[in-house]
Amino acid sequence: MGSDSEAINYAWFDPQRLHPEVESLIYWRSAARSGAALGAGLALLVALACCSVVSVLAYSSLLALTAAVAFRVYKNVLQAVQKTNEGHPFKWLLEQDVSVSAERAQSLAAAATAHLNAALAELRRLFLVEDLVDSLKFGVLLWCLTYVGACFNGITLIILAWIALFSLPKAYEMNKAQVDANLELARSKINEISAKVRAAVPLGRKAEDKDK
Repeated sequence: MGSDSEAINYAWFDPQRLHPEVESLIYWRSAARSGAALGAGLALLVALACCSVVSVLAYSSLLALTAAVAFRVYKNVLQAVQKTNEGHPFKWLLEQDVSVSAERAQSLAAAATAHLNAALAELRRLFLVEDLVDSLKFGVLLWCLTYVGACFNGITLIILAWIALFSLPKAYEMNKAQVDANLELARSKINEISAKVRAAVPLGRKAEDKDK
């Protein structure tokens, strides 16, 4: 059981599937950068919870613009005093290419379309009860979400998800063997119960099984 559970590859905790920059942040490869990203995200989300989106965007942009203007003026005064000509302090940023290529846009659109089509197909399958057991499990999930919605609003859930993004992957990495073993045990129990329900309820079998 131990060797099998260690071989399980749970995609949502697999760092190899992530962009290197994202993997570095959520796995705390650099504590300073990860802490700054976590703190900045929390500050933004708390601000959104207290103020309107327009106010948060306006104040954030005004703060960034003020800092940029102050830094530009400071560098210009420093260059005048030292009689140097270092050029624009943000020259390296102004020279960066921020345009999105047509190929990149098409790639993102194709990926988004593929995910959307997969989600629509899965929702159709669940709501039209192609498999009774899967639809019942989906119903239980929706029922649980009604209690989650009664306790938390949307922005609170996003804040909790942001904190989980910076804590669960690292916790999993540090306790991979134990977590994999428990997840495999839970998965086997769920599959066992699902198999019993499908055997007891003919409607739980998929359409292709009925045709055989």
